[in-house]
Amino acid sequence: MKAVSIVGYKKSGKTTLTRKLADALEARGKTVTIAKFTHSGLTKPDTDTGQFIKQGRTVIGLSEDECAIHWGNKKMLPDVLPLAQADYLLVEGGKTLSWLPRVILLRKPEEQETLDRGLAIASFGDLKAANLPNYTDANLDELLDRIEKKSFMLPALDCGACGEETCEVIAQKIVADKATIKACKSINNATMTITVNGSPVGLNPFVENIIRGSIEGMLGSLKGYAPGSDVEIKISK
Repeated sequence: MKAVSIVGYKKSGKTTLTRKLADALEARGKTVTIAKFTHSGLTKPDTDTGQFIKQGRTVIGLSEDECAIHWGNKKMLPDVLPLAQADYLLVEGGKTLSWLPRVILLRKPEEQETLDRGLAIASFGDLKAANLPNYTDANLDELLDRIEKKSFMLPALDCGACGEETCEVIAQKIVADKATIKACKSINNATMTITVNGSPVGLNPFVENIIRGSIEGMLGSLKGYAPGSDVEIKISK
């Protein structure tokens, strides 16, 4: 899954742009998941499902056309992404997210430093950001091309396996074309990889050693296995 966030302060046009990008990507035959950061509630009080929802309770809503899960406690975005299967993740908001690139929307020039953080691949709107390509509705297709080329998602582990202290440093280097996604060793491990529905799962070195040691220990009792062999294990639904 590729990802990009749409970042700006209140009333900057984030929701409108996110909707336009989602529609345009789907028109290109891509599947899209949208994650929205909000300070207002997520309940639908006028529905039966909404009446079940309260803090501390998980509620699952099922209908003929859609499904929704409400957790009554806070979840971090990377924790729930395995439930989202799509070609692209569009994140509306999330200024603190440092493991994916972003498109920024400015209301005034002095906002750029806070919003950019070396993670911006473009700006959008009538107010242009310095040293970034800027797009408007008139050339939205060009912004879409840039997003398809430049979007990515790191596992947000800050595990240090790449040699950097945080995922943000690697993300900044990828945005600046000084590195590629292959710099992330937790999803580009030469000795062990795990994918779920085709998407790599990030493994920090400690977890990798536990999983690897456990699997090798169990395989040791099987005929046909020899230490040092290449092993492939596939689990389907």
